[in-house]
Amino acid sequence: MKRLNWLAGASLVLGMSAAQAAPVMMSAEWAKGMCDAWNNDPVLTQKLMESGWIKNDKGRGYKVMQVYRQDCPESPKIELKVSDKDGKVTCTYAGKAETKLDSSADYLMWAETTRWQEMGKGEYGPKWAMFMQRLNFDGPMWEAMSNMGPFENFLLLVGKVPGEATKCPGK
Repeated sequence: MKRLNWLAGASLVLGMSAAQAAPVMMSAEWAKGMCDAWNNDPVLTQKLMESGWIKNDKGRGYKVMQVYRQDCPESPKIELKVSDKDGKVTCTYAGKAETKLDSSADYLMWAETTRWQEMGKGEYGPKWAMFMQRLNFDGPMWEAMSNMGPFENFLLLVGKVPGEATKCPGK
């Protein structure tokens, strides 16, 4: 009986750790954590409103940021969709990329996993990352350059959202 109880307890602990494991970095599930983190960051929710950044949405009512890990070429991109909600730039969707990007309003960013981790830790910001070609970027460059503070906060979210980086996101 004691052996059975030990096995049941071990199974419960193993099941709990599997359930609590961080999602794969830049998977659709991980993106949801990015969305929550965005909505709890006053620089992203307020400063991007104050600067007028959110207004360049091509009349769609939202802007999109798609990101991916360059060293995971078979993995799907993920996206965050943000909108003006109640006077704040709010993440309203996070998951598998579903939007056809408009490069005059939306953003596509990609980097090697280690580079995403370095940026997420604040080891360097977006200017340095782009200058050194550690972060690849497509989108409205002038708009991004005018919003470097919030852009840096976006990159820091990568370090705040737990993610398993030894595996590539699945399809």
